[in-house]
Amino acid sequence: MKKWIVLISHILFCFLPAQAKKLPAKPNIVFIIGDDISPEDIGAYGNSKIRTPNLNKLAKDGLKFRNMYVTSSSCSPSRVSVLTGRYPHNTGAAELHSPVPAHLTLFPEQLRKAGYYTAQAGKWHEGPVSRRAYDTLLAGEQMNGPGGEEQWLNLLRNRPKKKPFFLWLAPFDAHREWSADNFRQPHNPDTEVTIPPTLVDTKETRQDLASYYNEISRIDYYLGELEKELQRQGVAQNTIIIFMADNGRPFPGSKTLLYDRGIKSPFLMKWPAAIKNKGVEVEALVSSIDIAPTLFALAGAPSSPTIQGKSFVKLLDHPQAAFRNYIFAEHNWHDYEAYERAVRSKDFLYILNLRPEFNNGGPIDANQSPASKALKLAKTKGTLTPLQNEALVKPRPAEEFFVNAPDSLQQHNEINNPAYAKQFSSLKSILQQWQKQTCDTAPEKLTPDWYHRETGQPLPAKDTRGEMPGAALHADRINAKGPF
Repeated sequence: MKKWIVLISHILFCFLPAQAKKLPAKPNIVFIIGDDISPEDIGAYGNSKIRTPNLNKLAKDGLKFRNMYVTSSSCSPSRVSVLTGRYPHNTGAAELHSPVPAHLTLFPEQLRKAGYYTAQAGKWHEGPVSRRAYDTLLAGEQMNGPGGEEQWLNLLRNRPKKKPFFLWLAPFDAHREWSADNFRQPHNPDTEVTIPPTLVDTKETRQDLASYYNEISRIDYYLGELEKELQRQGVAQNTIIIFMADNGRPFPGSKTLLYDRGIKSPFLMKWPAAIKNKGVEVEALVSSIDIAPTLFALAGAPSSPTIQGKSFVKLLDHPQAAFRNYIFAEHNWHDYEAYERAVRSKDFLYILNLRPEFNNGGPIDANQSPASKALKLAKTKGTLTPLQNEALVKPRPAEEFFVNAPDSLQQHNEINNPAYAKQFSSLKSILQQWQKQTCDTAPEKLTPDWYHRETGQPLPAKDTRGEMPGAALHADRINAKGPF
């Protein structure tokens, strides 16, 4: 009998994933989540104008994910989704500045249970419950400086030296208002910016973009300093460094939209001790809800039944492997009333909009920005391209369907094209299945506009809230994952 037990043990061991046999024990984890940054605004993703040498090196020394998507094109819902490994309507915090409820599991607290020292520095607006996830919480601009990076080295130097560590580093960069125009070597607006096709090329737009670039470069600088400190302490080899963003750039045509330019995130991952594929691109579709279970697997931390994502550990050894068939995303209230849902496959994108009567020029800071005002002025002159005009259009389509490969900017709505009727019907059905399984709801009384969409002035309804999507079916208690 004993021989059979030994034989079965050997067989089981042979069938364990190769990755599980060679992961170093308890890697340190540095998780940097930038604010409002699109991948195409980083050198490693093809921007030749912006200065991001350290982020470029991070991509060269590790993996660059080409298709990482966040679950919301809005700040705090996206971050809460990462923290919980859940879709926004399943967190009870689907709208901007909604606090995460106490009964949900936050992945840093699971790392604490596994013996990690956990700390957070910088932007913190996930609600008071999230405090429990960290041994050290250094929240706010006053403590972290205008960009939020000034405490990074202090955390590294003052951490307990006998524990593995997890750092959630959340710079305010590159969120408006701008504060890095005098930081080191500012970008020249005349020669060192790339105008996205969603914006018009004016002096005001160029300066707006240069200021945005300056904030990204400030993150880059402090990333370089952080890596030097990891080397100095002798822990760089077994430290995972991840860089991502919570949503797209804070300009009209990006943030709060469910096109790729609103929900696609940069995602760079380096781990010298275990990731041997250096400078390799990962093409697989990945959702930000997959980050938490992946880190659990790498850190040997206990998982939780509340997690809706799945681990993508296999992509570290096999970056060309397939992963998800679908990613899902939401646009709920962010300064303005909204209800949009999206499902994206490799080839297609389908968007449902239950508030098509409204335009979507972005949140108030974006739609009152110099770049937005330049768009609006150009509209009065009749000089906008359809893509530039897209943020100002109302009513918007109730449904949109895009063919991604020939239409990478997702400009051409193929909803009525009979050539894609089968694919459209299939993707729409997948979205409905996801909504049903995860108990998404579409309340009649959503949180209304708090500001005038044209002037930005506060409205009488400011500070009033409607019904949260998913609340009627207690979606924050539902753990179903939906289609994968």
